[in-house]
Amino acid sequence: MSLHALSIITLATLSMFVAPFISNAQASPDPIVISDQGSFAVGGRVQTVPGSFVNNEPTAAGQSFHGDHLYAFYQVPEHPRPLPIIMLHGAYVSGRSWETTYDGREGFQTIFLRRRFPVYIVDQPRRGRAGNSSVGMTLEPIPNDQLFFDQFRIGQWPKFFDHVQFDRRPETLNQFFRALTPNTGPYDATVIADAMAALFDKVGPAILFSHSQGGEPGWLTAIRSSNVKAVVAFEPGSGFVFPQGEKPADMPSAAGTLRAQEIATTDFAKLTRIPIIIYYGDNIPTRPTADRGKDNWRVRLAMAKLWVATINRHGGDARLVHLPEIGIRGNTHFLMSDLNNLEIADQVSKFLAEKKLD
Repeated sequence: MSLHALSIITLATLSMFVAPFISNAQASPDPIVISDQGSFAVGGRVQTVPGSFVNNEPTAAGQSFHGDHLYAFYQVPEHPRPLPIIMLHGAYVSGRSWETTYDGREGFQTIFLRRRFPVYIVDQPRRGRAGNSSVGMTLEPIPNDQLFFDQFRIGQWPKFFDHVQFDRRPETLNQFFRALTPNTGPYDATVIADAMAALFDKVGPAILFSHSQGGEPGWLTAIRSSNVKAVVAFEPGSGFVFPQGEKPADMPSAAGTLRAQEIATTDFAKLTRIPIIIYYGDNIPTRPTADRGKDNWRVRLAMAKLWVATINRHGGDARLVHLPEIGIRGNTHFLMSDLNNLEIADQVSKFLAEKKLD
């Protein structure tokens, strides 16, 4: 449902309801004026069962099932820029990861609304508010909080990394753990990319932000849809696609072996038509280590460097920014919600301006 009348939303008002526990939630002095907002599902498939539906004796016969779509929530600010930003989350999280930060500050959703970009927040198929999966799976409540504390480079449990850009209060960590959410069906990058391409068909030309596991479906979306005008990828974690005959060797690590994906050269060429930038944070070693959480990202950063070089060798426009190398330190895997997320957003805004995408 759209709001055609102008609505004024202030973080101060929202924080009264959603973050009363957070002492450092800062209210912006300026209201955000929203001219339109709403939500919808797009993409997916419909399964049907032969037979006749009997109202008073219902079985699967004669019924249908809608699944594998994505959920999108959008807001359009007053006087919007031409290109919206579509934000795709990573593994074990939902579109929540782009919203209010775990310690109660503004996330990328609000930051880029303030910069006059229409923003679309996605819950991918089989996750969050798009949970209807056409393929079943069993969900088990397996404890994994400490694993993700390490794997997402907040620290090495129970210690935080020195100078980490993550608020150390217990309630912030509680909010982080409670934002984790499971797949409701098997992860399938092509299912996600199909739904994302349908979203770009609906929205039109736009910029794609992807995070972590969203990297692979992000690349596939850019291949499927010419409406993807740029990709800003935050720590892509797997699914690096290379043209046939150019796939690099597998990269073993303490967290397992990272393998590249091979695709048709003609499909790979479609990634060379748009600007792409990739950001990685801090506490990623350059040499093998027995520390699982760190070594997991050593190989991903190394693979990303090879991927960027391959894009550029084929005439593309790709760039990788390892933040410590430009003096920005302490970032976790969740760059968009770290304590310095405004500084990260400024880096992105400079890139978009440089590429005349703002």
